[in-house]
Amino acid sequence: MLATAPPRCPGWVPGLVLAATVAQLGMAALAPGIDRFDGKAFGARLVAYPLLMLVVPTWWWLRARRAPAPAAPPWGAFTLVMLPFLVDVTGNSLDLYDAVAWWDDVNHFANWALLCGGLGLLLAPRLSPAWVLVVAVTGLGAVLAIGWEVGEWVSFIRNGTELDTAYEDTLGDEVLGTLGGLAAALVLAVTRARRGPLPTGHGE
Repeated sequence: MLATAPPRCPGWVPGLVLAATVAQLGMAALAPGIDRFDGKAFGARLVAYPLLMLVVPTWWWLRARRAPAPAAPPWGAFTLVMLPFLVDVTGNSLDLYDAVAWWDDVNHFANWALLCGGLGLLLAPRLSPAWVLVVAVTGLGAVLAIGWEVGEWVSFIRNGTELDTAYEDTLGDEVLGTLGGLAAALVLAVTRARRGPLPTGHGE
C-alpha cells in the first residue's frame, strides 16, 4: 500500500504569518502607554523579528539559485520556522505572559518544537540514520535556546524588572527549548520511518 503524500502548504501562508507578526510588532513599538509592552524591547523586536523570520527563506533561495533544477519552495517548513515569532508577539498582545501563569513555559516548549520542526524538515534529507537526525535537531534546538536567552538578556532583562528571577527563568527556558527540539526531532524521525524520505524539496 502506497503512503499518501502529506498536504502541501500554499505560499501565502508564511506571508500571512510574517504580515501578522509585523502588524502586531508595529502596534507594540509605536503605540505608547500600553503596559504589557513596556520594557520588552519591542522597538528592537520590530527590526529583529522580521529579519530572523526571513533568514531561512533567504538561505533556501540563495541555495536554490545555484541548483540546475530548483525545487518548489518548502512553504510548510518556512511557516513552521516563522510561527514562533507570531506566537510570541500574539502572547504579548493578549497579555498572556502576565495573565496566564503557565503560558511562558508552554510557549518555550511549543515554539521550539515548531522552530526545530521547520528546520528539521529542511535538514532531514541530509541527515541519516535516524539517530543522527534526532541528535542534530535536538542540539540545534539547544543552541538556539541559549542564543535566544542571551538575546533577551542583552535587550531587556539586564536593565529591566525581571532581573531577580532571570537566572531560574533562563535555565528553565533553555531546558524547555531543548525538550521542544527533541520532541520535533522524534516526530521527524518517526514520520520518516513510516513514510520514507520527507518531501521538503518539493514544497509541503
